[in-house]
Amino acid sequence: MTQTLKRNLYTAFGHSIHSEIPLPEVQHIEASDHSADIVIRYANLSEQWLQCADPSRSYICTQNQFMFRIPDLAIFAVENGTTISICPDEGVDEDKVRLYVLGTCMGALLMQRKILPLHGSAIVINNKAYAFVGHSGHGKSTLASAFLQQGYQLLTDDVIAITLDHRHIPYVTPAYPQQKLWQESLDVFGMNSNQFRPLFDRETKFAIPVGPHFSTDTLPLAGIFELIKADCRQVSIRAVEKLERLPLLYRHTYRKSLLLDSGLIKWHFDITARISSSTPIHQLHRPLHEHTVHQLTTLVLDTIIE
Repeated sequence: MTQTLKRNLYTAFGHSIHSEIPLPEVQHIEASDHSADIVIRYANLSEQWLQCADPSRSYICTQNQFMFRIPDLAIFAVENGTTISICPDEGVDEDKVRLYVLGTCMGALLMQRKILPLHGSAIVINNKAYAFVGHSGHGKSTLASAFLQQGYQLLTDDVIAITLDHRHIPYVTPAYPQQKLWQESLDVFGMNSNQFRPLFDRETKFAIPVGPHFSTDTLPLAGIFELIKADCRQVSIRAVEKLERLPLLYRHTYRKSLLLDSGLIKWHFDITARISSSTPIHQLHRPLHEHTVHQLTTLVLDTIIE
């Protein structure tokens, strides 16, 4: 077991991770004698789930534990901001298990560590982090990819981890050097899907390694852009007033349904209030059925430069 842990040592969101399940999306680091911040392991959770599960709910959540079951896949448990346990069903695909480990499980673990997870992508411009948030399918990853095409770097895709320093300045920590893009987005950039690995059971969504376009630096958050698909003819941008910012950040908090049962409502209000008071936030409106990513890129850059 020790040898397995040493071989599978990674870093993401500013923490070291020992994992019994290989994580090819995540950056490897050299083994050390120090214990890891986060451990991902296999465990028998069946009896615990049967004892604690409520048939009316798909998960169990307390202040220090989040447990959920995906039928015909696995039971997952996230505890104390340090441990992700996996109890897989027999013969399941490890790729699909990994999607939940690096998505829902990691989002819950960040909350337990009081790190704000937003649902979106973040890029680097002039040594500062800029976040794109929005509902699924509104083009967050596609917009981030357009910036990568222009030579900018990616900090994170899907989950944006935000912390405050001692001066209450928000910072974004890097996640995984990979994007998830739909076939439609690949077509926009003239990318051939045959060279990329499809995500499990999503044949038209692909894992895209970003290689040298990934930043490993923790950087100050200098702006947030909310992407909105709207019934409009052209792209537009508007500054979000301060009274609108708290609901916007709540709306795009990753797995926000866990906040109440985790006892984190006050913490969430405090951290989002500080971010709201110091970080410019804009809304980007884009037409429903047109490819406007290049116009959006120009709008963002023009807004940042102003």
